Amino acid sequence: MIESGESFYDELFAKKDLQGESFTGIEFEECRFEECDFSDAIFKNCKFINCEFSRCNLSLVNLSGTRLFTVQFEECKLVGVDWSKADWPSYHVDFELRFKQCILNDASFFGLTLHELKLEECKLHEVDFREGDFQQSSMTYCDFTHAQFMRTNLQEVDFSESTDYAINVLENQLKGAKFSRYEALNLLESLGIELVD
Repeated sequence: MIESGESFYDELFAKKDLQGESFTGIEFEECRFEECDFSDAIFKNCKFINCEFSRCNLSLVNLSGTRLFTVQFEECKLVGVDWSKADWPSYHVDFELRFKQCILNDASFFGLTLHELKLEECKLHEVDFREGDFQQSSMTYCDFTHAQFMRTNLQEVDFSESTDYAINVLENQLKGAKFSRYEALNLLESLGIELVD
């Protein structure tokens, strides 16, 4: 059982159905979650340190005041998560977050400083990256359909093999960013440039 105020170290949680449950002040360290359903759950003022989530559903999870450090999500569904509600101490810039083959549609990273964020083979439809600082992140093989970038720091971000992004080169910081040659043509659309063969 997972109950508020408890601490868990090096534990495996498999196939737990905690949909819509509410938890406060729990610490998870070196824990692994497999095929769990945390959709609509509330984790308030909790901590996830060096944890892994595999094939879990965390759609609409509420992370108010919760700290995440060195957390990895693989093949997870994370639709509609407002990551800006979590606790990101200002003295830190790299929280070692990694998402691989995840669905993060309708999520918000608005205004966050998350350097070296790792997004690999993820679906990021309608995701809000405005006002954020994601320097030196890796966002490869991702689908950014209708994702929002405005006053976003994307310096030295690797967008290799990612598709369907609409990034205005005049409204965002892109120095040193990498793009696949063909997809980089999308960047010219923001300048009103027409390409002809």
